[in-house]
Amino acid sequence: MTGTFAGTRVAPRPAPLQLRSSRGALLVRSGNVKVGDKAPDFSLVDQTGKSVKLSKFQGLFGKPVVLYFYPSDGSPGCTKQAAAFKESFGAFKKAGAVVLGVSGDDVESHVKFIGDQQIPFQLLADEGNKVRQEYGVKKDLLGLLEGRETYVIGKDGIVKMVYNNQFGPESHIEKALEALSA
Repeated sequence: MTGTFAGTRVAPRPAPLQLRSSRGALLVRSGNVKVGDKAPDFSLVDQTGKSVKLSKFQGLFGKPVVLYFYPSDGSPGCTKQAAAFKESFGAFKKAGAVVLGVSGDDVESHVKFIGDQQIPFQLLADEGNKVRQEYGVKKDLLGLLEGRETYVIGKDGIVKMVYNNQFGPESHIEKALEALSA
């Protein structure tokens, strides 16, 4: 609806984005996945070519998931972020959480990045950035960089935390650990 508010013209709200879940159900979103939302399920391959499905971590015997989207294997900020997750990996394990990194890079790129950085957790190949789009992770720096966003998802599949900070890659670890301990 177009209207005015205190003399200012208000533009109409854009139509919500329509997506289909992995089960074909229609998902309607007007922005990012938010705290309290059911995390969209997905299936992506990791650095070994093994399929990883988010919902496998849910349920009675499930685990919380720290799902972090990052721009690119080997870039300076992404290397810092991966190193910080690696340094705190024991704390995530102690909290019973699984760490999953997601980028649009392919499996071969992930294999090299893991080997170079000795990363102890799975990196998922989101070629075509479909999962990134489903979560609504926006580009940064005038649309030049893929977004850097971290989600903490409970074993019930509900999003407990969403954190976005492109230029403070190490800060994602502290925020995720805080959310896990809350």
